[in-house]
Amino acid sequence: MDEGIELSLTIAQIIQRLRGSHLHSQIERQAKECLHQPDVKLESLKEDVRSFLKTSGWERKLQNAVYRELHIQLPPRHPPAPPEHLKEPLVYMRKAQASWEKRVLKSLNSMSTELGVPLAHMRPAAEQKELTNKWNEMGTDEPDLSRFRPVYAPKDFLEVLIGLRNPNHDSSEDISVRSHWGLIQVPLNVRDIPHLREAYSELNLTSGQMGIDDHALIHPDLFENEYVQIGKKVVMEEDSAAAQQYSRQGCPTGLRADLWALILNATNQPQDVMHYEQLKAGVIQHNLLVDNLIYKDVKLTASNDDYYFVFEDFLYQVLLCFSRDTAVLEHFKYNSATPPKSYIQGKVGDEECAVVYPPNGVIPFHGFSMYVAPLCFLYNEPSKLYNVFREMYIRYFFRLHSISSHASGILSLCLQFERLLQTHLPQLFYHLRQIGVQPLRLAFKWMVRAFSGYLSTDQLLLLWDRILGYDSLEVVAVLAAAVFAFRAENLMEVTSLASAEAVLADLSTLKVMPLIQVFLFATAM
Repeated sequence: MDEGIELSLTIAQIIQRLRGSHLHSQIERQAKECLHQPDVKLESLKEDVRSFLKTSGWERKLQNAVYRELHIQLPPRHPPAPPEHLKEPLVYMRKAQASWEKRVLKSLNSMSTELGVPLAHMRPAAEQKELTNKWNEMGTDEPDLSRFRPVYAPKDFLEVLIGLRNPNHDSSEDISVRSHWGLIQVPLNVRDIPHLREAYSELNLTSGQMGIDDHALIHPDLFENEYVQIGKKVVMEEDSAAAQQYSRQGCPTGLRADLWALILNATNQPQDVMHYEQLKAGVIQHNLLVDNLIYKDVKLTASNDDYYFVFEDFLYQVLLCFSRDTAVLEHFKYNSATPPKSYIQGKVGDEECAVVYPPNGVIPFHGFSMYVAPLCFLYNEPSKLYNVFREMYIRYFFRLHSISSHASGILSLCLQFERLLQTHLPQLFYHLRQIGVQPLRLAFKWMVRAFSGYLSTDQLLLLWDRILGYDSLEVVAVLAAAVFAFRAENLMEVTSLASAEAVLADLSTLKVMPLIQVFLFATAM
């Protein structure tokens, strides 16, 4: 497609999306109000209004909103291309995703039937009152969850990815035997170290990094103080693009919450708080079957975690509200997944009575709550925490549990991890295969959670700084390979799966940035 046409299509798309937004009506109102100002002249009306919007900060807010749209909008498509092509261009990936969704929905429906628990029902008035009273201490409630089980675990999803094949690709033509070592057998284009060095140039050994230079035995004036000052200026300027660029070298602890919210353009305006309160009212009024899955997941994961158990109440609040948020459905325009549908009781098979279930279209799986847990360290206001999590999910986390050919999709991350090991640690890869250990089976659980629950929180947040800074999950695969490189000596000694798992069992002492830097910039080519 011609660049000029592509640009004009993108502009038209963004204008259309912003036209119905709350920001549009706010700017319109401000523009009308400024007409009463004495320095706004009729002969230079357009320039004066524009100047007023610039000096009063509205132009920057508009810029940030456009920047957000550029990150989440669909790529301009060729007019004849069908809409599903935008969700996922490869047909066999779309089919695999649809087949997986059927399995997950069937599992949910059979659980509902077996347990005799409806997918949704109105709570009795007494229960509504009780939930309202204990909203901030839901962790003290111990409902009987023994009958409920997670709909699926990451290892079930991995088996689906392993079985994926491109019907048009004749693997016998592949001249590289190496490709048959790994588990992922789909031909996707993933970057090797030379290309990664180019893409992640700000992480090189000579650049200052939060996560390295702030802990080094050098005077803080040499890096940290100056870097923090720049960070404060970025926050004050309220510029999303500048915040994203700054985040590539890491965010200072005291500024991270503001910088992340700025990058994601996750506001906490009165209308955002009101939206959160409406979702909360929806939780109090109706009980969903997925609520039990959320309770169960928090109990199995975050409640048993040394870092996150204190945030149990926050996790229930955010995840229960998230399950009711129909605004999340918007991301299915560019997600290879399709929101699952169920039928109103007694109307099975009647398409007119099919409704998206859960309302946000996302069925939680084992470990889902760990996407929220680290954010609780940054935000103590539920509505702000909620808005930041929702933005993180619709930009990044959904890619970790859907089948797609996207460069940040879990399939690409798995393939990239295997290729990095095969290329740069071939002896280790071969040794593990010889003893019947597939490296990806050990690393998949880290990647599907973006390492949440495996690294210490300060290190995890430094990793997520880079995900936001580079607008990519690629760094997750790089870190997974770097962990194997770091523990290579021990892994070369192991003789069984159990001993390999033991070597990689505890990642809580690892320092993320030195590992990534050494792997990318100090590995012999």
